[in-house]
Amino acid sequence: MPKKDVGYLIKNINDKMKARADADLSHFSLTLSQSRVLAFLHDKGGTSTQKEIEVFLDVAHPTVVGIVSRLEKNGHISTSIDPLDRRNKIVSLTESAIVMGDEMEHNIRENEKRMLGTLSESEVDELKRMLSVIYKNLE
Repeated sequence: MPKKDVGYLIKNINDKMKARADADLSHFSLTLSQSRVLAFLHDKGGTSTQKEIEVFLDVAHPTVVGIVSRLEKNGHISTSIDPLDRRNKIVSLTESAIVMGDEMEHNIRENEKRMLGTLSESEVDELKRMLSVIYKNLE
């Protein structure tokens, strides 16, 4: 088997993680991008502006509009106009999305365990350190 470079391995790992996430998320009728928005909202206490979501995802306004629209249509979020600045749209988790988030969090932890299961705690710490360095090198 030919030796593979680091970029190739990272790409393959990402592809496998995305496929696993998509399979897990299909149970909730969600895409990976939609789940990232829900997780972001959860981390922000359940509410954020649409602009903050754009910055978090690092995508264009129309992309976020589509994601938010689909999440609202499926009952995962609600939106309203910011009374202090009518240019801003406030995005909030619904009760059903909060409940669903607990199960999604469990799936994430299980996938993380499976992925890192044969590594020691110190190896996981070193892997995180090295990946952080690589990420910073690319910024």
